[in-house]
Amino acid sequence: MSETFVPSLRLGLVVNPLAGIGGAVGLQGSDGEALQRAARKLDGKPTGQERLTIFLARLQRLLGDKFAQLAWYTWGGAMGAELLASLDVLAQVLGEPATQTSAQDTRCAVETLCGRKIDLLIFVGGDGTARDVLTSIDERTCALGLPAGVKMHSGVFAISANAAADVVAGLVQGSLVGRIEREVRDYVPMSSDNPIARHQVVATKRYGELWVPEAGGYLQHMKVGGKEDEGLVVQEIVSYFLDNSEVYADKALVIGPGSTCLAIKQALGLNGTLLGCDVMLPGGEAIENATSAQLQRMAEQQPTHVLVSFTRHQGFLLGRGNQQLGPGLLRALSWERDVTVVGSRTKMATLERRPLLVDTGDATLDQQLSGLVSVLTGYDDFLLYRVANTYSP
Repeated sequence: MSETFVPSLRLGLVVNPLAGIGGAVGLQGSDGEALQRAARKLDGKPTGQERLTIFLARLQRLLGDKFAQLAWYTWGGAMGAELLASLDVLAQVLGEPATQTSAQDTRCAVETLCGRKIDLLIFVGGDGTARDVLTSIDERTCALGLPAGVKMHSGVFAISANAAADVVAGLVQGSLVGRIEREVRDYVPMSSDNPIARHQVVATKRYGELWVPEAGGYLQHMKVGGKEDEGLVVQEIVSYFLDNSEVYADKALVIGPGSTCLAIKQALGLNGTLLGCDVMLPGGEAIENATSAQLQRMAEQQPTHVLVSFTRHQGFLLGRGNQQLGPGLLRALSWERDVTVVGSRTKMATLERRPLLVDTGDATLDQQLSGLVSVLTGYDDFLLYRVANTYSP
């Protein structure tokens, strides 16, 4: 890929090449060498390549020319690289699996892909694969499973390969896509003398949660008359931010301009400004209408968290009305850990599916900030939305 290529999204792909091999031959699973050997003797066939082909074909149809704006990162051989190459999809291959692939290959691949700051991890497999992903994924990365295993009790899978393509296309095209936690579960083998087993009950165990994207519109927060009440939503955002103070505890909290941000300033007891960037320091001291130079020095000297919204209709997240949040400050922060973006769904709808924009004056930084961002849109309600720079294609 050329250095001038500006991706709309950075997608990681990991395929369990043995997923589903035991399903059609009646083995109720594909995990472990013993089951895989038995499945091969019965002429079992994996299903991951087929599901991935369906996913990619639909995604290409949905996105058209925009498909070429996706940046793909994957693992070697049958774990992703082979199929992408066969379909002429360019990808960066970040590693190679062992000759006989195992769960360790999946874990290594996921950890490496997350290290490249992908926007979304797409994995192909079943519950066992989901457990491997859970073990290795970082806390900021969302994952989406393509169902290809025998057992899929976990809530982290799309209902089909086509449905997964719809979700990814929605992220690119500006649909309202939620960011929620879903459980990773797996079947618990039962001995014959276990009473649950005697009653033919499928028992599963919870192993944890993954952040996953989920397509959605206004259904979760319908208010009076079928429309979102922005006043109520702002109060939900304020309440959630205050109830989750561990995000900014013991940090300098920088709150940007805008009415939602002003409501949070007032709830924190700050004499904040509507159009300025105000700061609450850990000891309770406040800095009103801080300058870019002040904010940069502060972020270089102590942990800092930034709360920011975006302009209605225009969709500028950085560079219009909040130039105080300059490159020096932003480079001192972790965009995923140290920045909270807020805005109602109604406000996001004014963008008419256009991406949020960043224009910090530093083209390299703007490109680094492009991708998916999590937007707090209500009480414990997050949407994933695309961020682009002003020179993106």
